[in-house]
Amino acid sequence: MQLGINGRWAIVCAASQGLGYGCAAALAREGVNLAINSRNPEKLEAAAKQLRQLNAGIVVHCVAGDIGTPEVRDALLAACPQVDILVNNNGGPPPGDFRDWQRGDWLDALDANMITPIELIKATVDGMAQRGFGRVVNITSSAVKAPIDILGLSNGARCGLTGFVAGLARQPQLAGNNVTINNLLPGAFDTQRLAGNFDKVAADSGEPVEAVREKRAQAIPAQRFGNAEEFGSYCAFLCSAQAGYITGQNLLIDGGNYPGTF
Repeated sequence: MQLGINGRWAIVCAASQGLGYGCAAALAREGVNLAINSRNPEKLEAAAKQLRQLNAGIVVHCVAGDIGTPEVRDALLAACPQVDILVNNNGGPPPGDFRDWQRGDWLDALDANMITPIELIKATVDGMAQRGFGRVVNITSSAVKAPIDILGLSNGARCGLTGFVAGLARQPQLAGNNVTINNLLPGAFDTQRLAGNFDKVAADSGEPVEAVREKRAQAIPAQRFGNAEEFGSYCAFLCSAQAGYITGQNLLIDGGNYPGTF
């Protein structure tokens, strides 16, 4: 299928590895020019090199730094001549027990996983509407649908973003001008983030990390963890010309792990 986005420009946050890189790679294969961001400049430049190798016909700009700061957001927006596609992504807050968190921990989580994507959405969607095309994809978490007890900071911040998007995506001035805003809810994907959660569980339980990992994989109906390439392909479709009638949705990618009907 031709996705109809060749030559478009996309911002992809936290794109040097993991799910962010998977999304950037899928867009690169479709001929989308990229402005990518992550905190680590060396990893970011390495990712950019790989993306250019995937498609020699695209332009890839790098902006290193914390996307939670206004200066980095401004630089990333400036690096993208026209934002047709925005993929919001950021590292999640650490796991733990809410009894140990202070007010500052909550504010940091909200800033990284709710306020930052909202600021980027605010900076881009009106221009998308004026041009008659726009795709915003927020990478959140399956914990929005089925909260995970040790991820309370993430549960709260990402649910806040989800509620905001539910209202914004349905504004006629956006949806009526071919601008869609959707959330992708990854379950257990084989990323460094997942490995860190396993380390936490193993440390608390005394089990070996590999035993924790295997037990978690076997609890998923698909009997495995997801990979970044398949996640990126799902993201690319939501960014496609064909996906203009999908907006305001929370789309689970979890190998069948969520047990509910709805």
